[in-house]
Amino acid sequence: MNDSDLIEQAETALASAYVPYSEYRVGAAIETDDGTVFTGCNIETANYSNSLHAEEIAVGTAVAAGHRAFTRLAVVSSARDGVTPCGMCRQTLAEFCNEELRILCAVEEDIEEYTLGTLLPAAISRDTLENA
Repeated sequence: MNDSDLIEQAETALASAYVPYSEYRVGAAIETDDGTVFTGCNIETANYSNSLHAEEIAVGTAVAAGHRAFTRLAVVSSARDGVTPCGMCRQTLAEFCNEELRILCAVEEDIEEYTLGTLLPAAISRDTLENA
């Protein structure tokens, strides 16, 4: 599967987003080290702090299915504005991925690529806690 295919899976997922307040749909697709892809969409609640992000749903579904290693993540908003994972989602990704995880973000008809290490330098990790 190429990068565009993973972006397309994230786009398909955003169609299921529940966003009655912001109307800002986000879809994510995460690829495991064996090539399996899990998707997620954002789910808003009236209490915004309880809303769920597309990336955390994709990761959570993959982890619930027994996966713990990932190679790529694609994130797409309905605006195709280059949305990247928020800080909370970046930290969740850091629990399971090294700093080389490729993060693909849709910007209009293009794809911008980052690594997790670029988006979240000096992440809190198991080592951080063990060395504290």
